[in-house]
Amino acid sequence: MKIGRRSLLGGALGAGVLAATSASAQGWGDPPTPAASDPDAPLWPAKERIQLWPGRPPGAPSKPIAANNTMNGPKGGRELWLRGVATPEVHVFRPARPDGSALLSLPGGGYQFLSVQNEGLDVAQHFNAGGTTVFVLAYRLAGEGWAQRDLVALQDAQRAMRLIRANARELRIDPARLGIVGFSAGGHLAADLSVAHGDRIYEPVDAADRESARPAYAGLVYPVTSLRDRAPNSRSGEFLLGPAPSRQRVDARSPLLRVGKDTPPSFLVHASDDPVVPLENTLDWLAACRANGVKCDAHIFGEGGHGFGLHLPRDLPGSRWPELFGLWLRKHGG
Repeated sequence: MKIGRRSLLGGALGAGVLAATSASAQGWGDPPTPAASDPDAPLWPAKERIQLWPGRPPGAPSKPIAANNTMNGPKGGRELWLRGVATPEVHVFRPARPDGSALLSLPGGGYQFLSVQNEGLDVAQHFNAGGTTVFVLAYRLAGEGWAQRDLVALQDAQRAMRLIRANARELRIDPARLGIVGFSAGGHLAADLSVAHGDRIYEPVDAADRESARPAYAGLVYPVTSLRDRAPNSRSGEFLLGPAPSRQRVDARSPLLRVGKDTPPSFLVHASDDPVVPLENTLDWLAACRANGVKCDAHIFGEGGHGFGLHLPRDLPGSRWPELFGLWLRKHGG
């Protein structure tokens, strides 16, 4: 599904992100010409995008996966959700004046879908304005027939970081200033990447896999950081691991248990009234970072619920978290 500017007016995104380039899916082009004046310029899929895997991704099912991209959302809202990700890609959104900083955005959706508008396109719009190049990852969903379902999203996140760094010159970014931001289940993936960036979970496919997958910094927004105690209203663990997982599999994908001195600096955002992901996911990550000497900022807001992205009402203090994150990432390589 192609989502253009005109179709989003009045929706969650409002005005659009700068348009992308004419580069092919695996190629690299010149920086984009802003197309904000064109109401029909597509925002999704981006014209400039990077296909992660040559040929079939690891563990591909024998039966083709059908894309199912829809405009929907809670309470009749309209935002783009992706399902059926057969070909995982990084979608590239370049700022008009890049300053070398870069951010890989990992949308949430409980590992059932990807909220690429609320937690991807909107992120690009905001941080492009400050000079940061934003990459939005359309990663595979565990329950769509892939072998080693526990690992497919993490495989995609590792591979995305390595490909971006391998092509840093063409993308006009500093590879040492590449960080991540993840939301909800995407926050779980960001936390998992923060501690498992060096795990060998797929066979190297080319020279890019010699690059580091470690983020320079990590933004975790209403994240799931442990799957040990499943929240009654969160199904991220269920959709990632499948029914009746062993304790070993649960612990393997509980990044909280692996926070250590090599964990990237973390920026945490959570609302205490979140009805889906308990606040303890953030508080426990903060405690683990403090215990291991990892720099960490935590912002706990009284109101906001879950899944607010960058769209809390401006009269709520939590609506200022993107500005706080922007200030913080400048201190940590962003």
